[in-house]
Amino acid sequence: MLEKYAKLSLLDRMVIAVQRVHERLKLTTSTLETARIPYAVAGSSAVAAWLAAKEPSAVRYTRDVDILIRRANFHAVRRALEAAGLVYQRFKEIDLFLDGDTPRDAVRIIMAGEKVRSTDIFAAPDVNESEHVGPIRLLNLAPLVQMKLATFSLNDKVDLRDMLDVGLIDQTWVQRFPQELGERLQVLIDTPEG
Repeated sequence: MLEKYAKLSLLDRMVIAVQRVHERLKLTTSTLETARIPYAVAGSSAVAAWLAAKEPSAVRYTRDVDILIRRANFHAVRRALEAAGLVYQRFKEIDLFLDGDTPRDAVRIIMAGEKVRSTDIFAAPDVNESEHVGPIRLLNLAPLVQMKLATFSLNDKVDLRDMLDVGLIDQTWVQRFPQELGERLQVLIDTPEG
């Protein structure tokens, strides 16, 4: 795969990488829309969409395409995405649909009502906690923030800081969540540089 890009400049490679993520997101959402399968864009792609609505210059490049679905719809999702050319693979207990050679070039499936990781505090929300924004179904802000607080990885912390920086969320959000999640958000508010 890298040979294909060998003659391109570094800048061109960067542009292609971002375009591939956007194309993967478009392919996935349009396929699920056409198949009328309930879903919601989640994860860093959803954060990017929310940031773009508030302050486009705050959007970070993300390689993540996370799609929230109901487990009952998994087989229909698999049929639709495989028919669209994506390749199913189970990798480290995660259901992926590859659009390239590695798990980095993939759509990651998150099951609604289930924990993303066994160590998470709360389960993922349902797909109905979303709304159509243009051609995609986007997870609403509050359940997205709760998911980020529940998983609380380094990537999640960066996403939450970005949302704080542009004013999508603020101090008043601490009280919206169960205590442990509110405390995590408070730590991010109290240590903006850390």
